[in-house]
Amino acid sequence: MLGNAVLISVMVMVLLSLLRVNVIFAILIAAITAGLVSGMGFTDTINVLVSGMGGQANTALSYILLGMFAVMIGLSGITNILVNNMMRLFQGKKIILVMTLAGIACLSQNVIPVHIAFIPILIPPLLTLFNHLKLDRRAVACALTFGLKAPYMTIPVGFGLIFQGIIQAEMEANGMSIALRDVTLSMLIPGIGMVIGLFIAVFITYRKDRVVQEANEFDMAEMKNTKERKDHYKGQSWSIQHTMTIFAIIAALGIQLLTESLVLGALAGIIFMFLTRVVKTNAGDQVVKEGIGMMGMIAFVMLIASGYATVLKETGAVDELVKSTSELTGNSPFIISLVMLLVGLVITMGIGSSFGTIPILATLYVPICFAAGLSPLATAALIGTAGALGDAGSPASDSTLGPTAGLNADGKHHHIWDTCVPTFLHYNIPLIIFGMIAALIL
Repeated sequence: MLGNAVLISVMVMVLLSLLRVNVIFAILIAAITAGLVSGMGFTDTINVLVSGMGGQANTALSYILLGMFAVMIGLSGITNILVNNMMRLFQGKKIILVMTLAGIACLSQNVIPVHIAFIPILIPPLLTLFNHLKLDRRAVACALTFGLKAPYMTIPVGFGLIFQGIIQAEMEANGMSIALRDVTLSMLIPGIGMVIGLFIAVFITYRKDRVVQEANEFDMAEMKNTKERKDHYKGQSWSIQHTMTIFAIIAALGIQLLTESLVLGALAGIIFMFLTRVVKTNAGDQVVKEGIGMMGMIAFVMLIASGYATVLKETGAVDELVKSTSELTGNSPFIISLVMLLVGLVITMGIGSSFGTIPILATLYVPICFAAGLSPLATAALIGTAGALGDAGSPASDSTLGPTAGLNADGKHHHIWDTCVPTFLHYNIPLIIFGMIAALIL
C-alpha cells in the first residue's frame, strides 16, 4: 500500500502545499508523480490531465461569471450600505459575526442552494470590518467551510439530498438496501463532530485578536482606485440602483433554481444589471478584469483539479488502494472503521470531491462491511464520513477554495495556512472520531 500511486501523489501535493508552493504547481507536480509511479510516463500523464480538465469546465465558467456579477454588485454601492450597517450591528461582537456567517453559509447548501456563489459577493466588502474588529480570518474560513460542508452531510435537502441520495443509490447498487431517512440518521453523529470542530475553532483556537499586516503602497493605491470607481456608482442613501441590484440578485437566484445552472443564473444577473443601467456597458472591461481577478484563480484550480482526479482514476491506483484495505481490516469493526476513514481521507484529498468519492468507496466497502457484520446504518455512516473527509482541508476542494477567494480579495489570506490547515485540523479529526463512534454504535 505504501507504494500506491494515489497515496504517494497526495502526500506530494500536501507537502508542497505546506511548503507554500502555489496550489497549481502542487497539483501539477502531484499529477505527474502519480503518472510516473504508475508507469504512465510524462506524455501520457499530461495528455490525460489535459483531457480531464473539461470535467469542471461548467464549474469554472460559473465561478468566473459569479466573480463578474459580484464586481457589478459592488459597483452598485449596495455592499457599502451592507457593510456600514454590519459595522454598527457587530461592533465588538466578533463571535456573533462569525457564527452569523456560518449560518448564512449553511443556507447556501439547502434553503437557497447557491453553494459558494454568495462568498465573492458578501465577504470581500466585509474585510475592512474584519480588520477593524481584529478578527482572525482563520475563524471565518472555518465558519464558511462548516456551512459549505455540514449541511449536505446531515440535511437531506438541496445539496444534502444529492449527497445522501448518492450514498443510498451506491449502497443498493452493491447489494445493501437502506432507506434515505436511515442515511440521514446515520450522518447525524458525524455531523455532531463538525459542530464541535466549529465551536473549538471559533470559541477557542481563533478567538484572540489578529492584526492583518498593513497594506503596502501598491495595495493602498489599488484600494484607492477601487473606492473611487465604486463611489461613482454608489449613493449616500438607498436609490433605484440598489433596488435594481436586489432584483438582479433575485433574478439570478430564480434562473439558477429554475434551470439548475449557475452559469445561466449568473449570466441573467449580469445582463439584468447592464439592461437596467445599474452598471454602464462601457464598464464591461473593468467588470471582466476584476471578475477574473477575483475568481479566475479558483476557476483554473478547479480545472486542473479535475484533470488531476482523472489521472488518479486512470492509474488504477484508486481501486488498488481501496482493495488493499481489505487485507488490513480483518473482521474487527474498529480496524475496519479506522482504515476505511483514512483511505477515504486520502482519496478525497486528491480528488477534491466528496460527491465523486462515494461511488469509489461504496463498490468495495459495502462487501467488507457486510462480511464484518456491520449494519446498513453503520455502513452508511462510514461511507458518508469517508467521502466527506478531506473535503475540508483539500487544496483542490471548493469548500476551501471558495472561502479563500473571498478572504484573500485583498491578498492578506493564505490558501494553505489560513484556510486548508485550519479546516483540516478542526473538521477531519472530529469526523474520524465521530465517524468511528457512529460505525461502532449504530
